[in-house]
Amino acid sequence: MTINQFLVLCGNAFLIVGELGLLFLSLTLFIECIAALFKVAPPINSHNWQNIKVAVLVPAHNEEVVIQTTLLKIKSQLQNQHQLIVIADNCSDGTAEIARAVGATVIERDDPLQRGKGYALDYGLRFLESSPPEVVVFVDADCTVETGAIEKLIKYAIATNRPVQATYLITKESSSSPKESVSVFAFKVKNLVRLLGLARLGIPCLLTGTGMAFPWSVIRAVDLASGYIVEDMKLGLDLTIAGYGPVFCPEANVTALLPQQAQASKSQRTRWEHGHLKTLINYVPQLIKASVQQKKLDLLISALDLCIPPLSLLIIIWLIFMVITALWGIITAFWIPATLSMIASFFLLTAIFVAWYNFGRTDLPLRQLLVIPFYILWKIPLYFQFLVRPQSLWVRTERDSVNVSEH
Repeated sequence: MTINQFLVLCGNAFLIVGELGLLFLSLTLFIECIAALFKVAPPINSHNWQNIKVAVLVPAHNEEVVIQTTLLKIKSQLQNQHQLIVIADNCSDGTAEIARAVGATVIERDDPLQRGKGYALDYGLRFLESSPPEVVVFVDADCTVETGAIEKLIKYAIATNRPVQATYLITKESSSSPKESVSVFAFKVKNLVRLLGLARLGIPCLLTGTGMAFPWSVIRAVDLASGYIVEDMKLGLDLTIAGYGPVFCPEANVTALLPQQAQASKSQRTRWEHGHLKTLINYVPQLIKASVQQKKLDLLISALDLCIPPLSLLIIIWLIFMVITALWGIITAFWIPATLSMIASFFLLTAIFVAWYNFGRTDLPLRQLLVIPFYILWKIPLYFQFLVRPQSLWVRTERDSVNVSEH
């Protein structure tokens, strides 16, 4: 065998393996998007949720601009015996005073060396240990909890005795740019469409950041105290490995406004996507190992779901392989990788179309679809940054200087 023949053989093997990986990821996304079209039956629960001892924890770091509206919305959904607790975490503004004025119990934490929502939530749970609730709910300080969401989350947690994730979506201003519309759609694919598909397939979902409920015995089964940049994703995976896979509650809705400041939006997106990629690298091996040890297929499927990168990155990878396999076929007349690429293209593009047509047309009108290539180009530096200088520290997203109640 000549050197050229050996190099061609290696190239063939590399492209086939790469295309098979892309094919599996595209097929997984396709199955999730198709499954999302079928209704998920809610768990049956006849328990009187009003009599359940419940605590709602709201971690807050310098949230004086938005926290009042958030707390008032939550408080209107609670019964007298329910607790609303704000963890004022390393605050230097009026967050604590505003929260007390609303009627929330406020505990203040001052530890500049241990920063991040994970540490704040752990502090709140330790505060509750002397008289623990039956269900604890986590809500971020900058979001809107739609009417009835708290009740639905509590009922799901009681009925399933598992962690519960609400539908958490971002909204945009009416005057937002097409790029922001694409961002809202991509967020909806990740936090609604794929989670609906997993729920229909009976697979644990990821925790997505806010609007989460936990039976007390479940949340104390894992350690929250960390500065992990996507602590919610880590928490959900830790619980899944521990045998408490989160379930999705699509009827409970929580929203947050997409940051209008360019730097804030970039910072938030960097934290989310670098955190996603870091979690993919760290937890896929753990899920596979746990699947083998516990003999649970759902853990293996969770690993495959976690392997799906952010949608923009998946499209970038697909485009790169499309070009390379086409050129390789022309040069070597070996068309198997290109054929696999075409099959992967069918599953990927069909999945995106199904998600857009059934869930995203209001967020991303047809005329704005042409913006998608520019949106992907805008994301390339973010992914390149992950290769050379990945974000590893938790950074709070700066809030817009308007109150969320105005939207």
